[in-house]
Amino acid sequence: MARKRYTPDQIIVILREAEVRLAQGEETGTICRSLEISEQSYYRWRRAYGGLKVSQARGLKDLEKENQRLRKAVSNLTLDALILREAFEGKF
Repeated sequence: MARKRYTPDQIIVILREAEVRLAQGEETGTICRSLEISEQSYYRWRRAYGGLKVSQARGLKDLEKENQRLRKAVSNLTLDALILREAFEGKF
C-alpha cells in the first residue's frame, strides 16, 4: 500500500474531525480506520499538532526550517574554529 503524505493543514482538519467523533462516543480505532490513518499516526499527530490552528502550524514549520538553517550555520562555524585551532597549534 502506498504511503500518503499529509500537509499540516490536512492533518489539523483530520484531528478536528477525530475530536468531534470522539466527543460523540466513537472509539479511536474506528475513527482511524474510517479516516484511513493508523492509530500511531493519529497519536503522533495529536502530540505534534493537537490544539493548533492552521496559521500556527504554518508558523511552526517556518520556525523548524529556520532552526535547521541556524543549526547548520553553527556546525559550520564550529568546524571552522576547530580547523583554525589545529592550524594555530601547528598540527598539520
